[in-house]
Amino acid sequence: MRIFIYIMCSALVLLVAYWAYTENYTTQMSIRRVNELHKKVANEKETISILNVEWAYLNRPKRLQNLADLNFRHLNLVPLTAHHFAELNTIPLPPTQNLIVNSPVLVSSDGGKQFP
Repeated sequence: MRIFIYIMCSALVLLVAYWAYTENYTTQMSIRRVNELHKKVANEKETISILNVEWAYLNRPKRLQNLADLNFRHLNLVPLTAHHFAELNTIPLPPTQNLIVNSPVLVSSDGGKQFP
């Protein structure tokens, strides 16, 4: 009976050792993958920051003004003036509803005190 218990304990130890071995390598592979992803994220953040700098450089107001001046006739651009904007009364607004207030509520920050 002792031999059977020794064999079972040995098999259990081998089984746990195999499980620990596979978990160790699975964990190491996961750590490597996470490190690679961190490197990719850092590279992408660096690329985004470089692109933002390039975008800011290309959209400098002076540069855009020079491009607009160079391509003025080709693009049929006109200077922006006040008559390019509409008056407020010409803008179609949704109809206002006539609201009926049955019980007005006094709203004030001073607790409803009246000042003469």
